[in-house]
Amino acid sequence: MTEKMFTVGKIINTHGIRGEVKVLRISDFEDRFQKGKKLFLVKDNGESVELTIDGHRLHKGFDLLHFKEFNNINEVEQFKGLFLKITKEQLTELEENEFYYHEIIDCEVYTISGEKLGVVKEILSPGANDVWVVKPNKGKDILIPYIEDVVKEVSITEKKIIIEPMEGLLD
Repeated sequence: MTEKMFTVGKIINTHGIRGEVKVLRISDFEDRFQKGKKLFLVKDNGESVELTIDGHRLHKGFDLLHFKEFNNINEVEQFKGLFLKITKEQLTELEENEFYYHEIIDCEVYTISGEKLGVVKEILSPGANDVWVVKPNKGKDILIPYIEDVVKEVSITEKKIIIEPMEGLLD
């Protein structure tokens, strides 16, 4: 499969002996892992395997998934460390001022006065709001909370974000 795919989770371990896998969720969408949904497991060689979720539960902060195609720990053991992805057609429509992580990562970040701060390298979801991690040209990472008071403008087409730093943000 050559079309662009989007990561929604990473298999970090097996769970039990009946083929369940422990997944680190990389998606804000609660329905992403519902029974009946299709995901693609992308192997190291680039080959993708279509999977159908037939079991889902939460356990100690992780999603435990079971796939219709596999019923034994020995069959899913090889999937540790691999990513679960979806196709572009499976993306959910977003509201205004909502963005996919892949749209924000690699955007350049500027202050309202025009100073370039760096590039968004990752997004953290620690709680009430996401935090964008910006890699500057030199120095340590800058953590930008995705809140109205700080993020003033996002242009996905230009890969550009304008922020108004709150006090202490750039110190």
